[in-house]
Amino acid sequence: MKRGLALTFLLLLVGAEAFAQSPRSAEEFNNRGLQRLNQSDFDGAIQDFTAAIARGGQPLLLAAVYFNRANARMGKVDWEGAIADYSKAIEILPNDPGNYYNRGLAYLQKADYDHAIGDFSKTVEIAPQMFLAYNNRANARQGKGDLDGAIADYTKAIEVNPKYAEGFYNRGEAKHLKNDLDGAIKDYSDAIALNPELTDAYVNRGLVYQAKRNWDAAVADFTTAIKLKPDDWTIYYSRAAVRQEAKDLNNALADYSKVIELDPTHAEALANRGVVEMLLGKKADATRDFDQAFKLNPDLKAQYKEFIEGQRRP
Repeated sequence: MKRGLALTFLLLLVGAEAFAQSPRSAEEFNNRGLQRLNQSDFDGAIQDFTAAIARGGQPLLLAAVYFNRANARMGKVDWEGAIADYSKAIEILPNDPGNYYNRGLAYLQKADYDHAIGDFSKTVEIAPQMFLAYNNRANARQGKGDLDGAIADYTKAIEVNPKYAEGFYNRGEAKHLKNDLDGAIKDYSDAIALNPELTDAYVNRGLVYQAKRNWDAAVADFTTAIKLKPDDWTIYYSRAAVRQEAKDLNNALADYSKVIELDPTHAEALANRGVVEMLLGKKADATRDFDQAFKLNPDLKAQYKEFIEGQRRP
């Protein structure tokens, strides 16, 4: 899970009376555009910002309007349009870190990692304390498969802001991908200490404990995650898999059943519940679940064929 991708909007401070009149000037169109942007009326905002640009004005105002229109285009998932507008703002204000940072976000959303890295690098060159820029440059580097570079940048983000829980979480994820399991556990634990409601940190730490075959710790983390997100079937599925590996079959059965309750079309959960039921001697229930699973996903039949045949032999 990637974090730190929130947009940063440049807001011009105006009085409420500015919105009570039909806009005439560039400033008034910009102000109404900001109001519409805050209401997620992206098309209306773009229309107003375009009208503001057409009326011209001082460079500082024009740069702000291009930036604002780019933010509205980000809201419409128009990455190319946003990049073009941020670039216009950069032409006018080449030393404003916010323009580079948000353009980097647009490049990151496009998976154009090299350009994203370039923009985030320019951001921290101008504003070395922008920890989110280090975090997102790390995200881009991780996207390129450069885990060492990503870890270095997540570390820099943490150095700038030691209370940045998501930075520890993201670095833990990178270490997890590098198979540095102990390092990943440490970072996930630090993330949890800073933000005890960071559900994904419990989930990922549980997955690391599972890889280390520490079943009790894995179950404990998934259980905490479930308390935070009781309707997320993916966490029940992860806990079920651990319980199945640990031969805790009755509890695994209960978890697979919860997955199916939340998502009745989950073929893999039906098939795995069938496996557990077969091991518990509930062959009629297992047959029913296998039939339903293979109906939903015929490709699973080959995957479970050997197990089923082995269980049916006298």
